[in-house]
Amino acid sequence: MKKDQLLTRRAALLAGGVGAAATAGVLTAVTGDVPAGSGPAAGAQARSPRSASAYRLQPLTGYGPPHAAPRRTLVRREPLLRVSGRGRTIVLTFDDGPDPRYTPDVLDTLAEYDVRAMFFVCGEMAADSRGLLSRMTDEGHVVGNHTWSHPLLTRLTRRQIRREMERTSEVIEETCGERPEWFRAPYGAWNRATFQIGAELGMEPLAWTLDTLDWTTPGTRSIVRRVENGAAPGVVVLSHDAGGDRSQSVRALRRYLPGLLDSGYRVTVPRRHYA
Repeated sequence: MKKDQLLTRRAALLAGGVGAAATAGVLTAVTGDVPAGSGPAAGAQARSPRSASAYRLQPLTGYGPPHAAPRRTLVRREPLLRVSGRGRTIVLTFDDGPDPRYTPDVLDTLAEYDVRAMFFVCGEMAADSRGLLSRMTDEGHVVGNHTWSHPLLTRLTRRQIRREMERTSEVIEETCGERPEWFRAPYGAWNRATFQIGAELGMEPLAWTLDTLDWTTPGTRSIVRRVENGAAPGVVVLSHDAGGDRSQSVRALRRYLPGLLDSGYRVTVPRRHYA
């Protein structure tokens, strides 16, 4: 699928109640390495805005490099939604890239303010932009797995899901020198197979707490407003650096990032917890 077709695909999914929207609304916390009870996972395109207090949940992960070599990855029943850290921490994540039209500007802005973010990359995009992938790693960002071609995983066989994840992990490892430790399902569409296969490949599932809805191109001011209104300790922000025209996302980042820092937020990346 061409990346500039994702917007139409997302709109169709929302209209049909598939994927992320079908799993929206569950923000029950998971503590330590014990999975939360069964239930729908995090929603990708939540339609109703939530107040900042809605995000103040029990944190899931910490920060900084792991203190010990990984042993095994827990098979979860739902994705992680938020993180913990010292003080007012917040995580910025960018999906669907890298895209040579927009990703460099995102990286430039992050570098200007000396902050780290997470990039959930699609393998077919990463394979064509390995220089950007290398730059992400060199500048301290976390590169996660967002599948190869951005399919709706809940409609694929286990073999197809594994191939989508494996191919992307291989590109990341070849380019960055290590396999990804995090993955995110396209459209926020998770099922048991995605959690199991992701764990078998050594990855934790990370969703988000705050969707900027930048994929709808609502306008730069609207994106900035969503981040400013939804910011709270532990929040994971979802934005995009590919999959369509992301010029609004680039401009919005330039506006809200200094504001977050001036408000005392520490923009950082999560640390893995191993079972």
